[in-house]
Amino acid sequence: MEGRTYNQYCATARTLDIVGERWTLLLIRELLTGPKRFGDLQNSLRGLGTGLLAARLKHLEREGLAHRTTLPAPARTPAYALTEAGEELGAAILELARWGLKWAMDEPRPADTFHPGWAVLGLRACFDPEAAAGLLAVYEFRIDDEHFHVRIDDKTIEALHGPAQHPDATVTMTQETFLRLTGQHLTLVTAIETGAASTSGDAAALGRLGSLFRLPQPRSRTAKG
Repeated sequence: MEGRTYNQYCATARTLDIVGERWTLLLIRELLTGPKRFGDLQNSLRGLGTGLLAARLKHLEREGLAHRTTLPAPARTPAYALTEAGEELGAAILELARWGLKWAMDEPRPADTFHPGWAVLGLRACFDPEAAAGLLAVYEFRIDDEHFHVRIDDKTIEALHGPAQHPDATVTMTQETFLRLTGQHLTLVTAIETGAASTSGDAAALGRLGSLFRLPQPRSRTAKG
């Protein structure tokens, strides 16, 4: 399985030789937000068995896309992190996410799993740099028991798992509300106005939050006419 190749002297084919197997890009997606332990990856990628996860991680190591590391104190546990080559796949994965938000995100299917933490990359994919001009703020999002945060510095964004040390503003909601936002059945402003989401912190930072992230208008892939 690991040795399959398209046998084409083409950059696209060579890239797919490396990352085209099932689960590989999703593993890279998980590692783009920081080093992860084996158990963390198992929890995020339900349906990926232990043996196949180990095989995929070995493949990423062998191809120079990931390496083993140790998490800093107090954890000090073994983990996996991306190499420079692996990190550079981030731009391609964000473009896939943007495409998916526009062309592939219909209603959730019964067998679908969902983790609010996947929004860490989604926020980067939907970030509008022009709307963030001149803004310096940290936003923390609390979706049920899962926390993540973003740091906005002028027209740049850093999105990370876990709570922020000193957030300027905090947004709290249930996973159900968050899914309605993701599916564009609800806007953040409406969620706050109706009480489906609650906020705290700096009023000016909260006032700009609604314009910082823009979901693309969903489109149908079915040809018309």
